Amino acid sequence: MTATGVGTVLVVDDEADVADAYAAQLGDRYEVETAYSGTTALEALDASVDVVLLDRRMPGISGEEVLAAIRERDIEACVAMVTAVDPAFDIIEMPFDDYVVKPVSKDALVETVEQLYRCSAYHDRLREYYALTAKHAALTETTSHAERDDSEAFQSLEADIEAVRASLDDITAEFEVSDYERAFAHVGRSADYVTSE
Repeated sequence: MTATGVGTVLVVDDEADVADAYAAQLGDRYEVETAYSGTTALEALDASVDVVLLDRRMPGISGEEVLAAIRERDIEACVAMVTAVDPAFDIIEMPFDDYVVKPVSKDALVETVEQLYRCSAYHDRLREYYALTAKHAALTETTSHAERDDSEAFQSLEADIEAVRASLDDITAEFEVSDYERAFAHVGRSADYVTSE
């Protein structure tokens, strides 16, 4: 999703010059909106927003409160906390998708947004794939092979499954090594904890 397509990045920071700088750095690639307070961020949030870059500490409504409201409203935007606050254990319970400590270079900012878009696209396609394969499994259980061979709808379902699978492969081909490392590196360590207890 680029500035010429659909999709919006909402930059939220009470320091207007910071928000405007981020917007300028992303504006050649995305549609970008800015909000200079938690209140204006909540007013700007709707289904058109795909990614939120959210300052954590703001007067009035804080970034944490904005984040909670995003999740309570079931807005499917990915959220990166972009903040000068070093992470502490309290972030474990916060439902964000990424945590970036200021200062942030243009390259790091763009990379963060790109990663969030990739993960969002993968999630959406994976959910579609799961729904299609659930239908396939249900029909396989209740119909004969001959019935499925004669059904144009079933053949179309199988074609859709293959198309979505190919789309998932295309998305994962764009993942950076860091995407995989962050997503899966903990799996082995979790297993170690279980076996060591």
